[in-house]
Amino acid sequence: MFPEQLLTRPDLCPNSLRFPSLDVHLLSLLPAATEIISWLGATEHLVGITHECDYPPGIATRPRVTRARVPSHLDGDHAPLEIDAAVRAASGAGEPLFALDEPTITALHPDVIFTQALCDVCAVSETDVRALAARLPSPPTVVTLGGTSIDGILNDVRRVAVALGIEDEADELLAGERARLRAVHDTLKAAKAPRPRVLLIEWTDPVFLAGHWGPEQIHRAGGLDVLGVVGAHSTTRTIAECAAAVPDIVLIAPCGYDLHAARGEAMRLMAHPDWQWLLGTQVWALDANGLISRPGPRVVDGVEAMARIFHPTLFTGLDPRHAERIG
Repeated sequence: MFPEQLLTRPDLCPNSLRFPSLDVHLLSLLPAATEIISWLGATEHLVGITHECDYPPGIATRPRVTRARVPSHLDGDHAPLEIDAAVRAASGAGEPLFALDEPTITALHPDVIFTQALCDVCAVSETDVRALAARLPSPPTVVTLGGTSIDGILNDVRRVAVALGIEDEADELLAGERARLRAVHDTLKAAKAPRPRVLLIEWTDPVFLAGHWGPEQIHRAGGLDVLGVVGAHSTTRTIAECAAAVPDIVLIAPCGYDLHAARGEAMRLMAHPDWQWLLGTQVWALDANGLISRPGPRVVDGVEAMARIFHPTLFTGLDPRHAERIG
């Protein structure tokens, strides 16, 4: 049995790391950046966050400085197709998908703003952030994150640490994350474990397959992504193409969905006539927010959770907060 301590770690924001000497106001316009800042132990310097930031729980009282301009599954009963149509319409009209609360941001006096250059659908665009920063009375430093691989994400963590001047502390934490990934690899290699065929669905209507680090997570966890390409953008596929790929395991992890929402979507698919080919296939709902969607430290948790799903006899039990088998 694989050593459990190498596959388990506490939630973000470790109590052993505190930097009271830092005199800096941090504004996070990306949920992943919020997680990174907390993981590095600098939560107390975080003065503002986005409407989507929900982890770790300790950041809930921070001012929210963004809002969505299009429907979200968080708003209530908005089906994936409806959300996709609204996003496409806004994008086609050149309208921003997110609004920034400039008066509140100005009042917070941020010294550093963290943003991203990876996906304008998932967070405020870098262009809009830099334009706002230039208008502030004391223009802050803007740090852009954009990792498209697991190593790129870990490099982004260090980029945040550099901006805070806590590189040494970050290097110790990152060494631990790389050791966890190496432990999964070594266990799979020692067992000569066969790779199950895996399909990772990032959106259900229309069907998007995960790109960027998603296929890499599958590979590092000992699976074979049947349609996804490591490092590539998310791609649309027909339901027929998904069925023709004959996956052994299907992971339902819609972008932005927690486990509860992903479970509901997976059950909806299982009951739909077009998805009856899923019967007889392992179908899992995953906490996409925690394990896959966000380019932050928990992508390593995602690799470990997938390894437990793909190779349950080689690894310790799956955390029920991470995934649930539906079929």
